[in-house]
Amino acid sequence: MRYNTFMKNDIKTTTRRFISMGGIKTITRGAVIASLYVALVLVFAPISFGPVQFRVAEALTLLPYLWFEAVPGLFVGCLIANIFGGMGLWDIFLGSTATLAAAVLTYLASNRLLAATAPVVVNGLIVGWYLSFLADMPVLLSMLYVAFGEAAACYALGIPMIKLLERKFIGQKQ
Repeated sequence: MRYNTFMKNDIKTTTRRFISMGGIKTITRGAVIASLYVALVLVFAPISFGPVQFRVAEALTLLPYLWFEAVPGLFVGCLIANIFGGMGLWDIFLGSTATLAAAVLTYLASNRLLAATAPVVVNGLIVGWYLSFLADMPVLLSMLYVAFGEAAACYALGIPMIKLLERKFIGQKQ
């Protein structure tokens, strides 16, 4: 019960903080994150879609660890990128929702390792599940492929990026 109360209060507080801080800098940062996500997915489109994928843009899914505005930015960026992806409505809606859920969990993470684990697990399970049907392949294999690509992006690219940004913007976690 205590955990649920904490989660509700934390999300309410976070939402109020985002609305009250809704200055140009915050909104711009979220928009830039969305734009970067779309650009990276489209530039690397051949490896960004399908049951075996490596989305370079998924390194950005660690940004909510530093900035809350990355949560809506990633959701919007993923939604737009998936419209261009050709995998259909499943990918547009479920893929974007999975990214949103992972972004919220990343924001709530207490350290970089947990922040990187959230997108790997959430996208591995959700995206892997529906891609198995779209690609007509075993569910477990599809989940493993997606999780492996996600892990590579988050741990090999995302964690070093976060370390660099923490040095540049020390104390920015809100």
